Amino acid sequence: MTECSQSQFPFEAHFSRQVMGRFDGSQLTTDGGGLLLRQADRKIGLLQRVTACFTDHRRRERVEHELHQMLAQRIYGLALGYEDLNDHEQLREDPLLALLAGKREITEPLAGKSTLNRMELTPAGSALAERYHKITYSAEAIDALLVEIFLEAHRKPPTEIVLDLDATDTPLHGRQEGRFFHGYYNHYCYLPLYVFCGDHLLCARLRPSNQDPSAGSPEEVARIVAQIRKRWPKVRIVLRADSGFCREELMAWCETHAVDYVFGFARNQRLRRKIARAMREARQEHRRTGKPARVFTEFFYRTRASWSRARRVVAKAEQIEGKENPRYVVTSLAPEQGPAQRLYEQLYCARGEMENRIKEQLSLFSDRLSTETLRANQLRLYFSSLAYVLVHALRRIGLRGTEWAEAQAETIRLKLLKIAARVRVTARRIWVCYSGAYPWKHLFTAAWSALRC
Repeated sequence: MTECSQSQFPFEAHFSRQVMGRFDGSQLTTDGGGLLLRQADRKIGLLQRVTACFTDHRRRERVEHELHQMLAQRIYGLALGYEDLNDHEQLREDPLLALLAGKREITEPLAGKSTLNRMELTPAGSALAERYHKITYSAEAIDALLVEIFLEAHRKPPTEIVLDLDATDTPLHGRQEGRFFHGYYNHYCYLPLYVFCGDHLLCARLRPSNQDPSAGSPEEVARIVAQIRKRWPKVRIVLRADSGFCREELMAWCETHAVDYVFGFARNQRLRRKIARAMREARQEHRRTGKPARVFTEFFYRTRASWSRARRVVAKAEQIEGKENPRYVVTSLAPEQGPAQRLYEQLYCARGEMENRIKEQLSLFSDRLSTETLRANQLRLYFSSLAYVLVHALRRIGLRGTEWAEAQAETIRLKLLKIAARVRVTARRIWVCYSGAYPWKHLFTAAWSALRC
């Protein structure tokens, strides 16, 4: 490709003055707000503990880019909107990213795409004599860290928490390990499992798509619940998920371990006959008012083969314009703990908020799983998850009480992190100079003040 030799870029004049553009500004960055992320990291101690989840077998005397610097470069890069390793060929010269990554001299280049890529590609059980693959990670340690940060976010134990489970599809366009065609999504994909508690991410497990949506969920729930109860032995835990998780194995585990659940339950003709009377009442109400009508009922139900016992089912018999719209949930909660209508409308339907959390993962590039092995792609998913934890810490601590307290990660990046700035290094200080015309200076100030406390 021909190299561009253009040095000046004339634009349409502004009245009597010419408008000229030049790329000659020294030490400039477009990510000036990243310093707030760095401050959020200092509050929760994320990157220091992430580094402890890795083992670096490189010879120290030959190391140019420290492990903690490469991890910080990768995670900050995702939070700031740089999805690909290729981006780091240019980012390695960015003075502010060098500051975030912990380089002593921010004028020195950061790791390039090839070095970062080698960090991701080390297979499990790689021989230490391997020339390029010398950095390994512990998935168990990262899993535990996600839950630990959630626990630390609470000053005192809550009386009850709700854990949301959901699976989503990550489309694949190559021949990655564990790649399968999924009939429902109609493409080749992975099927990652997510577990959230409110806005807190507790689990991001990458899985092949040739399995049930609930595959592996009892093991993940058991691990998370054990870690939570070790710190909060008296907390009441409720699992919430759609019908893809309404499986005997998971429900039986919950009943054995004193964990409550509210799961969606797929429709069938037996269930429809159970709510026939309620559906008639809903139809009559719809005819009378001309508006959607719903009647709630409940009963105990047991499948013919798959369930080991009868369980409480709450049904919404709804008539909307032109058709019936029944819905069912199965729960371990007794009627006095969750009356039918409140259990469905206030507890179960609130799980829809988790969809926004998954969208935030996508805005942090959790779908960029283009490397060859499942283990390497799991690491990329971890990086996106850790970038989310970092942004959420900024939102949770720095933006609490402000108009952006519930802003999406993408909004925070666009309005608070992507700030043009000039970086100037003197003998005693690094000056990061922002534009006086930045429109959200008051929110920047509020976040800085909260993170300084």
